[in-house]
Amino acid sequence: MKTEIPYYNPELSYEDNYKEGPFGYFADIVEKPDPSFAVSVKKPVSFLGCSVDLPFGIPAGPLLNSRYIKAAFHAGFDLCVYKTVRTQEHKSHPLPNVLAIHPEGVLSADCEAVLADTRYNQPLSITNSFGVPSFNPDIWQPDMAEAVKAASDHQVMIGSFQGTRGKGKIEEDYALAARMVAETGAPVLEANLSCPNEGVNSLLCFDAPLVQKIVEAIKVAVPDRPLLIKTAYFKDNAKLDDLVSRVGHLVSGFSTINTLSARPLDEKGQAALSPSRPEGGVCGDAIRWAGLEMVQRLAAFREEKSLDYAIVGVGGVNKPEHYKAYIEAGANAVMTATGSMWNPHLAEETKKFLA
Repeated sequence: MKTEIPYYNPELSYEDNYKEGPFGYFADIVEKPDPSFAVSVKKPVSFLGCSVDLPFGIPAGPLLNSRYIKAAFHAGFDLCVYKTVRTQEHKSHPLPNVLAIHPEGVLSADCEAVLADTRYNQPLSITNSFGVPSFNPDIWQPDMAEAVKAASDHQVMIGSFQGTRGKGKIEEDYALAARMVAETGAPVLEANLSCPNEGVNSLLCFDAPLVQKIVEAIKVAVPDRPLLIKTAYFKDNAKLDDLVSRVGHLVSGFSTINTLSARPLDEKGQAALSPSRPEGGVCGDAIRWAGLEMVQRLAAFREEKSLDYAIVGVGGVNKPEHYKAYIEAGANAVMTATGSMWNPHLAEETKKFLA
């Protein structure tokens, strides 16, 4: 596989990536699509009531602002999620934020120790640690509105948001964030309930009664937009069953997974991110098994409970065959973060593969 310059530069801070990015091929096509890229799909499909050429895109994370979104659309990614925003400014963790990791085989769900460094070799897995940064709404709202306008026919921009703990009732802050995202014109909303920085065992998505309160508050605040909820990997199938039973009839779909947590260590056995951040979320090749398994389990619950929610499969998608595997597992759409960062031609390759 050709080595590409990633459109998010892991050597730069989050703020500098926001100001200066995207990089590589994405920088070349921000203003217009690559004229050599002209792949037609057989027939657009419906995703949450929206027409898309191919339900393939980039999840919340690497698309920091409207410039990244424009480039991703121009590269053929037809579902693009704007980086998760909050109702107030929230600073990013300092560097390093992204490192390559080298597990022995696939990564387990037990927060294992893994070697981390800057050798970004394929098949690639990375750890990331940002803390879900966000600019103030007066910055991200007009920019998100620009990102919404960047979608051409049969493309959809999804607005991701997160409530902030410590601001009163968490469900109220989620509802406020949802209203702010809806004001930008985003046709689909996604509530992030699985930030890995909250700790592997304390993610919001594992608290089904609280998730129900959050979803109900969002639906009251914004009743007219499809709502996805972003979840982590559930080791306990009974807990996943409880979550689906409580909100499967309320949400439009589940996006899964976010990351798996691990303990990145440098060659000396020290915390690779920082002593204060011993854990980090892992994306990429090593977690594909977990994403596929969650899609299969959610598809089984969907059939068992006679529900009709959509499933967005995320995790370890770095070649066209992985898109196909997720669809066959029961996903209605597929997204790639790490895979797209180091191979910005992945949407084009996938459309050619499926043609």
